[in-house]
Amino acid sequence: MRQDISEPSSAEPHTAQRTSQGIDHSNPHELSPSLYNQDLAPTTRKGRSWNAYSIFTLWANDVHSLGNYAFAIGLFALGMSAGQILGALAIGALLLFALLTLSGFMGEKTGVPFPVMSRIAFGITGAQIPALVRGAVAIAWFGIQTYLASQVLSVMVIAVAPAAAGLEDSSFLGLNTLGWICFVVLWAIQLVIVSYGMEMIRKYEAFAGPVILVTFLALAIWMLIESGFNVSWSTGETKTGGAMWAAMFGAAALWVSIYGTFVLNFCDFTRGAQSKKSIVKGNFFGIPLNMLFFGAIVVVLTGTQFSINGKVITSPSDVVGAIPNTLLLLLASAALLVLTIAVNLMANFVAPTYALTNLFPKKLNFRSAAMISGVIGLVILPWNLYNSPEIINYFLGGLGALLGPLFGIIMADYWLIRKARINVMDLYRAHPEGTYYFTRGVNYRAVGALVISSAIALVLAFVPALHVVGSFAWFLGSGAGALAYLALAKRQHDLTDIDGEPIAVAPTH
Repeated sequence: MRQDISEPSSAEPHTAQRTSQGIDHSNPHELSPSLYNQDLAPTTRKGRSWNAYSIFTLWANDVHSLGNYAFAIGLFALGMSAGQILGALAIGALLLFALLTLSGFMGEKTGVPFPVMSRIAFGITGAQIPALVRGAVAIAWFGIQTYLASQVLSVMVIAVAPAAAGLEDSSFLGLNTLGWICFVVLWAIQLVIVSYGMEMIRKYEAFAGPVILVTFLALAIWMLIESGFNVSWSTGETKTGGAMWAAMFGAAALWVSIYGTFVLNFCDFTRGAQSKKSIVKGNFFGIPLNMLFFGAIVVVLTGTQFSINGKVITSPSDVVGAIPNTLLLLLASAALLVLTIAVNLMANFVAPTYALTNLFPKKLNFRSAAMISGVIGLVILPWNLYNSPEIINYFLGGLGALLGPLFGIIMADYWLIRKARINVMDLYRAHPEGTYYFTRGVNYRAVGALVISSAIALVLAFVPALHVVGSFAWFLGSGAGALAYLALAKRQHDLTDIDGEPIAVAPTH
């Protein structure tokens, strides 16, 4: 029995109203209210609005994040030449293009968000493990990134109203008054955007993408003019031979690991993709081409600054801070704020929102879960987290080390074990005979593989003697997760391929 998907609310499970034949006409597909709601439901094909440009702008924003610039500039400071940096970014970009395309196809095929996708490998209940790990990492970084953006806003406020500097003399819970004001303003702006759902996030990313690209291109041109078009291609002696290749591949691996969160839950975005072609096209222009453009900007900003005074900048913020014209400085700073919000929304807000919705589907929808995520991001006082190396290294670093194993397990299960044949309907059913019920809702084979591979990943992350392979920790953890799962997984599975259109919901916010 198929439903009219133009009436999405009718797909929701209701209180059982069974006839004498045992058929529940109010819930004909036997969906469980503990697994299904309007926001966790698959998306209808005709309601998907993410085209190639939408996906490209995700990367136009995220690739040019201040954290990424700090990483790439650090390679220049460590002695890598401009060509070696571009080579490392190119290798990493090709790997990311492949990984993100495979991950993106999963969302396009099923139309489901990451917590629901995790049910395929971990079971309808066991999926809470990857969802909450990904959500916990994201929500902490949401608060930290908002705090870092608030510092930029504080500088802008003081530039316009110097008297506001007096607000920095008093503090509360570790943050001065001006810092509180700026933090809450940016925090509230992000909550308003997310409260309107994924469609509003798509529109914001589409707006922010061109702003960011134009801003960084303008900064690069300005620095070229300031330096008299004199660019230093390195800081001095550069690596050669085996040391050069080791540094390049190590940098490429670290570049991929930066996206360890995104390759895991890219389906949160591609569930709205119009086609596989839009994913491939958006990823191609947004990853390999855009990352080489990013690398060129890095080379120009660092090379010109080094040619001027022999110093290596730490971030584009250093360049912005040196702009002599107040108006131009404010415009550039505003662009950095637009960028930080764009990156935060896509990388750090969507994941915990879906994780909370998945945890309490009968109580929360996307909007209410977003509000709760935002409140948590505030009450954890993220500036204190950021200023605590122990928390960053051991708590967030430890959780981050689990992302590689989770990716390996989920990808091995989807592509190698199930061969991309998914019964989407059963992802929302709690019947013991359901495809993804396993043992009381948990696939203990996947959990076992996660325990084994996580132990390996944590050892690689925290044992100093193994830091020589630290750059490849994400790949080693992901590979360990995939191999452990392939060794433990059942080979006989129901490979029935059923789409979710009868219970799909058109995006409404």
